[in-house]
Amino acid sequence: MSVIDRHELACIFNEIGILLELKGENPFKIRAYYNAARTLENLQEDLEVLIRENRLRETPGFGAAIAGKILEWWKTGSIEYYENLKATTPGGLMELLRIPGLGPKKVAALYSALGITDLAMLEAACVENKLLTIPGFGRKTQEKICAGIQFLRQQQGAFLWTEGMGWALRIREALVGRAGIERIEIAGSLRRYQPVCKDLALVVATGTPQAATAYLGHADFHRSLEAAVESLNAVGDGRSWLRLNNGLKVDFMVVAPEALPHAVQYLTGSKEHNAALRRLAQGMGYKLTAEGLFKDGQRMFCRDEEELYHRLGLAYIPPELRENLGEIEAAAGQSLPRLVEAQDLKGLFHVHTTYSDGVNTLRELVEAALNKGYTYLGVADHSRAAVYAHGLNEEALRRQFAEIDQLNQEYRGFKIFKGIEADILSSGELDYDPEILAKFDFVIGSVHSHFGMAKEEMTNRLLKAMDNPYLTMLGHPTGRILLERPAYAVDLHAVLAKAAEKGIIIEFNASPYRLDLDWRWCRQAKELGVKITINPDAHSISELELARSGAMFARKGWLEKDDVFNTKSAQEIEEYFQARASH
Repeated sequence: MSVIDRHELACIFNEIGILLELKGENPFKIRAYYNAARTLENLQEDLEVLIRENRLRETPGFGAAIAGKILEWWKTGSIEYYENLKATTPGGLMELLRIPGLGPKKVAALYSALGITDLAMLEAACVENKLLTIPGFGRKTQEKICAGIQFLRQQQGAFLWTEGMGWALRIREALVGRAGIERIEIAGSLRRYQPVCKDLALVVATGTPQAATAYLGHADFHRSLEAAVESLNAVGDGRSWLRLNNGLKVDFMVVAPEALPHAVQYLTGSKEHNAALRRLAQGMGYKLTAEGLFKDGQRMFCRDEEELYHRLGLAYIPPELRENLGEIEAAAGQSLPRLVEAQDLKGLFHVHTTYSDGVNTLRELVEAALNKGYTYLGVADHSRAAVYAHGLNEEALRRQFAEIDQLNQEYRGFKIFKGIEADILSSGELDYDPEILAKFDFVIGSVHSHFGMAKEEMTNRLLKAMDNPYLTMLGHPTGRILLERPAYAVDLHAVLAKAAEKGIIIEFNASPYRLDLDWRWCRQAKELGVKITINPDAHSISELELARSGAMFARKGWLEKDDVFNTKSAQEIEEYFQARASH
């Protein structure tokens, strides 16, 4: 019997639904697998208990075929039906689904009409205008697909920060203590908290550089990573690199322990920051390199990076700010911002429960937030327009409000705020009538549809929503999904100016797939006096912590504690909502 992970099984059932759509199977059959995936994600009982007590069929959504496959997965760790579907479906079709706006039905049509099975074939068909021959594929559709292909090409070789950091930690664990290696520090864009990375940078400190470098190419090291690794490539001056089978490049700099701070600073970058730092050092009579700081030919090793910056007359610059966007000048004038810290966050907004598409109940989320040290929770399930996410109708809202009132009585030291993530409709109206919106403590407005609007049209859509007196926060304001979907076309200058005018809070969505508002725009929001709320967009207990981890990315936007809305106390938040409602 294998250990059963219902979330992994839900992904398999969801993929079965996609594969069946690609094959043009019966819609009812397809829907059964999608429903089963959703049931698994929202399941309140332990799945293994249901299996052992022979109660699978008692669960709505688990018919005979679904129950049989769950049992097969539990007993064998695989599902033959799923494996056969994958084996008989051209692998490139799943890649085509990564193109923004291209769903299973359209991919199936492309395959049926033109025999397109991969990205290259689709790109060629677009160039030759072949898509125009397929019913339902007009010129605009073809143009959107072409833009989607270009977007995917631009993302090739890129990885989310979380995936890159996961590999960096695995590599560090596999190396430290081996072949005389004393310390390994993670540098590069990961250390600067860039949302995506194309390579990893690790600094290896050792008194035996030859042995350490040799171990990087050793089979034992490669096996410990459980990944195919290309041969080690040496580039001189202690620099080496290898590439993992997923395409991720790993750069190593092997240095003596005393040179570690200099190498870490150099390899952290950015290139622009380092170039500006070298110019500053040169003007002071120093020479700054990866090996150290030199004065009149004499090496001046520093104990740590802080000492290095101080020798150059600067306050220590956190890695997140090292983009040559004014941080050196601010450090010289001792005017760097005191950046927000993860522990500054007092509460959370934008949390989904089982009332819509969340995995955990409201009570479970409240208890988890309490255990994590938060003092309030802003529930924001989907509004009724989000049918795909079980958006709440009026009856569901009444039930949720009653439960929130009850829990607020039980948990006296904790506050639950009544909120909603209301769809911003294509017209710019918010989902729900004003009478319903007035009942919430706060309203997050988000775009979940019609992403392909022209820039002026989308901008006007958001600006109209921001005129609604009940809108409190603008959720994931550009709609991007990193490496999967580009931001929609919108004039963010106008949106931020409107937020400043109306006192609307802008969300920094801390999901590692979004991190939206982008950090560059966070800085402009700060300059305009617009408050930012660092929200987890949590659909489960495990995702509540995204707010704290996401704070590190928000710091890139020079945000301080006072710039962030959810650093306020529960009482301050309540007073803010009451004052806003009275206007």
